[in-house]
Amino acid sequence: MSSNPSKSPAKRKRSTRVSTLKLPPGTFEKAWGTIRRSDVLGRIALCLLTALLVWSVTGGWAPPLAFRVGDIPARNVVARVTFERVDDQATSDARQAARRIADCVYVHDPRPLRELQQALKDKIFQLRAANSYDDVDKTLWADFTREDTEQEQQVMLDLDALTSLSAAAVQQSGLPAISGAATSPATRMWRKRKEFADFKQAFADDPNLTDFSAAISRSLSSFNDHGLIESLQHEIEQGNHSRIRIYTVGDQREMRPFEVDQVRIGQVLPRLEANLSRELPSPAVAKKIYAWLAPKLPTTLTFDAEATRVRADLEIASMPPVMTTFKQDETVLARANEAITPEVLAVLADEHSRYKSQMSTLQLVYLTLSKFGMYCGLYTLCGFYIFFRHRRLLNDVVSLVKLMTLVLATVTAAYFAAPARFELIPLLIFSMVVVILYQQELALLLSACMAFLITLTLDFSLVELVTILASMSTTVLLLRHVRSRTKLIYVALWTAGATILTAVGAGVLEGRQLGLGLLQDATWLGGCVVAAGLLMTGLLPFIERFFDVQTDLKLLELGDVAHPLLQELVRRAPGTYNHSINVASIAQAAAESIGANGLLVRVGAYYHDIGKMLKPGYFVENQGGESNCHESLLPAMSTLVIIAHVKDGADLARQHNLPNIIIDFIQQHHGTTLVEYFYRRANEQRGADPGAAIVDEGSYRYPGPKPQTREAAVLMLADTVESAARSLVDPGPARIESLVEELAMRKLMDGQFDECGITLKELRTIQDSLIKSLTAVYHGRIKYPGQQASA
Repeated sequence: MSSNPSKSPAKRKRSTRVSTLKLPPGTFEKAWGTIRRSDVLGRIALCLLTALLVWSVTGGWAPPLAFRVGDIPARNVVARVTFERVDDQATSDARQAARRIADCVYVHDPRPLRELQQALKDKIFQLRAANSYDDVDKTLWADFTREDTEQEQQVMLDLDALTSLSAAAVQQSGLPAISGAATSPATRMWRKRKEFADFKQAFADDPNLTDFSAAISRSLSSFNDHGLIESLQHEIEQGNHSRIRIYTVGDQREMRPFEVDQVRIGQVLPRLEANLSRELPSPAVAKKIYAWLAPKLPTTLTFDAEATRVRADLEIASMPPVMTTFKQDETVLARANEAITPEVLAVLADEHSRYKSQMSTLQLVYLTLSKFGMYCGLYTLCGFYIFFRHRRLLNDVVSLVKLMTLVLATVTAAYFAAPARFELIPLLIFSMVVVILYQQELALLLSACMAFLITLTLDFSLVELVTILASMSTTVLLLRHVRSRTKLIYVALWTAGATILTAVGAGVLEGRQLGLGLLQDATWLGGCVVAAGLLMTGLLPFIERFFDVQTDLKLLELGDVAHPLLQELVRRAPGTYNHSINVASIAQAAAESIGANGLLVRVGAYYHDIGKMLKPGYFVENQGGESNCHESLLPAMSTLVIIAHVKDGADLARQHNLPNIIIDFIQQHHGTTLVEYFYRRANEQRGADPGAAIVDEGSYRYPGPKPQTREAAVLMLADTVESAARSLVDPGPARIESLVEELAMRKLMDGQFDECGITLKELRTIQDSLIKSLTAVYHGRIKYPGQQASA
């Protein structure tokens, strides 16, 4: 065949061939390509969002306060900035003193004074009605002449004393001779009559006493204005005793200050007498009016305790607090080797607030970037480990979101519990949860990162970091399987002991004395550990539900043969139930031989074939001696019936609220294997009928998925070999070994173990365990003479 030169490919130059040669991408190119994927970017965004929330909750833009009540600083804590702080004690003392000297409030009721004026006017009218002294009411007149009478009585006593002296004594005394006529009753009566007549005459030009009333009002005007009081009604602790505030009844808005001397009745009488002398036309009348008024002046002021308290509170509230100045690099805020008290902590908190307020924006930005750098470092450390050792966690977005939620909740709880020294409780709960969710290695890494995160966030010391790490690590190492409700309590008790010893040892290394204070702090931490264990015991069911994880305790509950599904399986498909029990026994031993969760495999085996109870007669283990239902069906139809038990089983499991991990066993225990018996029958029928359609192998395979875990792979192989071993006529050890190896190799070559992460070494170990278990089940028996061979 000739070739056409015009259509032959053009020769490429050497440089062109070299330029078209592309080398495989390098490490950084692969990493960059991976990071640019949308799913990876989504996970990175989730981590950044969690970091941002942690930063927001913990106030990551500012340095934390590094002290708590009970902390013992190793050296003196000196003020970093100059600041002022309210001196609570001095302020309280100043306010108490201010309350003692505050003006008390009295309410003035002027009505008694007005009534007194009216009573005086009425008495004057009564006196004017008398024609002479002989007709007047002597008791009434005596109220007006009380002072004169008292003076007259005193003069008479003095005169009687002088009269009794001898004449020589009188001459020696130099006193004038006293006339008896001057003090006779007739003379005194004359004087009284004249005095009464002069008093009446003073009102002759004022028949209605109008001028008199006005004069009295002017004389009492100041008393009507501010009131009168016999003595103060408040105690010395309640307020000032030299000045008071007065308001008139019904007008509390205006409270005027008055000196007590202005309102005390005993001290205002001279002023009253002077006012009367000035306002009344006659000194004699003024004297008699004063004599009547003075003893009758009423108390018009009443102490108002509530108004006094309110006014004092307002005055005290307006008082500026007493400030104490703390100087930068001079004032010692907390002394070395002395426990920090609440009062000292309050001073440290004020100093810290002042220090933060003086930080520049650039400093805050640097601090924020440092925090995010720390978050990125911890994310990178955990991310690489999870990527290479637990990639399934990264692939499951829901599980990753729940893990980030757990991290955020733990940091938040520890941050707010730290001031009360309870931060160890949420940290230990975090360790318990992650060791239940994941393997111990990952739990140790996550716990260590959480300890570093909390230490840097709260500015804990190295001793506190060591104690937290020891406590969390001990919890992770001791808590592997939760098979009883007391397991968490025992783990907490052992962890408490380790925490106490670590706290004491670290404290001694820090320089603290091995005394009661150190032992109390260590015991407090141990109590927090026990509290975390008790709290975790109560939270365990909720954690199992939220994270969809099954502890050994939950698996033991699911493995109870009294479960309704298992009881229904016994009733409807006893052969399938017996098969499931046998598979569970050999699968558990095989799983434990490679370090997998044997209890989980056992419980999964109990439920893996529950879908067969809906059509039990189509499965050979339930047919007994009856005819085979598949003889009347086409191979394709029989295959649909057989495959349907996987979907039916998953639906039954969901209907009865079985956990997803058990549903996974149901869906994965056949993987995508071929239903070989009916596939061969279909091919045989096609061979007999050349015109029939080609048999599609995919129609005779289970829908899958393939086993995703080592436990599911173990169950698949155990289920297969247990069913196949039942068909052996002479199940000797050699034949069992050959059968197991053949079936395992067939599953391996069919790609059923490609997604479960199982190794060839582990597969070999599983085979050995299954061979050993099946050999024990089908062990040989001695035939005694006369015994018929069993079928």
